[in-house]
Amino acid sequence: MTRPASLNPLFAGLETLEGIGPKAAKVLPSLGVALPKDFLFLMPHSGIDRTRRTSVRDVVPPCILTVEITVIAHQPNAQKGKPYRVIVRDEKLDFALVFFHARRDYLEKILPIGERRLISGKIELFDGVAQMVHPDHILDLTETLAPFEPVYPLVAGITQRQVQKAVTGALARLPQVPEWIDGPLLAREGWPDWTDALTAAHAPQSALDLRPEAKARERLAYDELFAHQLTLSLARALVRRGKGRQTAGTGALSDKALKSLPYQPTGAQTRAVREIAQDMESPLRMNRLLQGDVGSGKTLVAFLALVIAVEAGGQGVLMAPTEILARQHLEGLAPLAEAAGIRLTLLTGRDKGRERRAKLESLASGDIGILVGTHAVFQKDVEFADLRLAVIDEQHRFGVSQRMELGAKGASADVLVMTATPIPRSLALASYGDMDVSVLDEKPPGRKPIKTVMISDNRLDEVVARLARAMEEGRQAYWVCPLVEDSEVLDYASAEARFQMLRAALGDCVGLVHGQMPPAEKDAAMARFVAGETRLLVATTVIEVGVNVPGASIMVIERAEIFGLAQLHQLRGRVGRGAAESTCLLMYQAPLQGSSERRLSVIRDTEDGFRIAEEDMAMRGAGDLIGTAQSGLPRFRVADLERQAGLMAVAQTDARRLLGDDPGLTSPRGQAARVLLWLLDQDRAIRLLTVG
Repeated sequence: MTRPASLNPLFAGLETLEGIGPKAAKVLPSLGVALPKDFLFLMPHSGIDRTRRTSVRDVVPPCILTVEITVIAHQPNAQKGKPYRVIVRDEKLDFALVFFHARRDYLEKILPIGERRLISGKIELFDGVAQMVHPDHILDLTETLAPFEPVYPLVAGITQRQVQKAVTGALARLPQVPEWIDGPLLAREGWPDWTDALTAAHAPQSALDLRPEAKARERLAYDELFAHQLTLSLARALVRRGKGRQTAGTGALSDKALKSLPYQPTGAQTRAVREIAQDMESPLRMNRLLQGDVGSGKTLVAFLALVIAVEAGGQGVLMAPTEILARQHLEGLAPLAEAAGIRLTLLTGRDKGRERRAKLESLASGDIGILVGTHAVFQKDVEFADLRLAVIDEQHRFGVSQRMELGAKGASADVLVMTATPIPRSLALASYGDMDVSVLDEKPPGRKPIKTVMISDNRLDEVVARLARAMEEGRQAYWVCPLVEDSEVLDYASAEARFQMLRAALGDCVGLVHGQMPPAEKDAAMARFVAGETRLLVATTVIEVGVNVPGASIMVIERAEIFGLAQLHQLRGRVGRGAAESTCLLMYQAPLQGSSERRLSVIRDTEDGFRIAEEDMAMRGAGDLIGTAQSGLPRFRVADLERQAGLMAVAQTDARRLLGDDPGLTSPRGQAARVLLWLLDQDRAIRLLTVG
């Protein structure tokens, strides 16, 4: 698909813009500017009030002053490093313009004695006398100065003036473009057309025009979110076109598994299984996200989905990010698989030689119904007889692009992704807009609330004494430390040192596990804790994801104030899995301040992961929340995910509706949307259209 010719001037070299030379063109990409069109989306982040005043007397220095003056005298200074002063007069007062390292001939040319000029810059008091050092603007009275000057982000080697000039140059190249926003939506929101929106966004009249809610900015943010959602919807459409299998369960095996459960599934679990079953039965390929908080019962839902694949005569695979988690899934699902009469096997990178070959043969022949494994199941020699469903646990390790690659393999298997990290809705749409979402928003019956308490670390002895009593009663506990080794710079109690101290106080029933241990040692330490041989496990955050020990009912988090909200929530979720009342102690170093106090209070006051995630996003911002690097979260230039969550939802509905009506984007609005995709670098979407 070729780019419309009218856009070519915006895709020319940066050096074709006035004021941008080879040096500037080299550093601009670090600002996100690689082509003239990128200047259009480089938004001013603040502005300077350049409203004209009659005199210095009208303002309170230090501040920005714009005023008309008459040049009275030049006072050069022959001494090196001393300033050159130009005395000027406004309507009521004389003051000085001060220049360092200035050439006299240049200053006499731009500020001739007796002439009037318009100047603007920072006015300050020096020894009680007003002065302006290096004015920002010195203009002829025929020239105009906007009363509010936009201020752009910069990078070393680029000035405000250069960026302002380049933006003006890019705006001059704006072509006439057709409207890609749905007419009724445009009218309802009162948004300007694209060209007017850009012109207004780069010429703010006051600070109000810089807010995300300003109509021009809001429209441009919507364009960006709409283009992003179009790309995700095209990816989703491609995945769905790749399917040709209908997988319908009989219910015979899942009934057996459900009868063996000591409890009834929650309404949310039943609803999620129903949504998944409908997707699997449809001729389109499933691409669904199963989102559930810690302890909401995702694993059971995933298992019942895998059973549908087996009932239909096929196979399923469950992929976990680590071997510990894969083994745990195996242990948790083994009784259910046995009750249903399904062969369940584990495959990890540790399987070697004859044992591995035997597993691969059983898999290829179809004897194995459900395979649990790590990334090892992606290897070339792993072949299924008839793979119908792939379940991927802990989504974070896969971005949108990896999912697209999985889809591009052309395997017709349905895909279900599970995540235990509650994600605010706007982020879920940004990262997983190509997927359908099932949410588990109920806790299984019998799960008791976890009592969460904040306690200062100067009460450490009390905590240890309390642990000793709990362990005598047969209870188990975790003690989480922030770092592994003692470091003189950091006073975080290390796991090694804390382990020694607790062992001295409590005896041999204390175990240790941290990320720097060899995998076999780590697994052995975990196994002793699971078996109840050790009663207290001192650990670093390696236990954060997925470890399941029903006997553990106490969680101590040391230096809790340095952990993030999501991490604290995940760690707390390791207890409260059995019948006993559970407690989480947040030990902090006093005094607690600002955001640390707010974080710990949020955790203490709620167990709702979605509320915690919304708070986390409000405190940290969207990018930090899921670590942009590994999340596949897009970087938006204008849109603000934290404040414009509603726009994202509208954009998703709109994009899906447009593609539903016009899958090839060939209608007039579809053609307009193609122009938007070019402008916003959604080349992937353009390629997907070509593939389609």
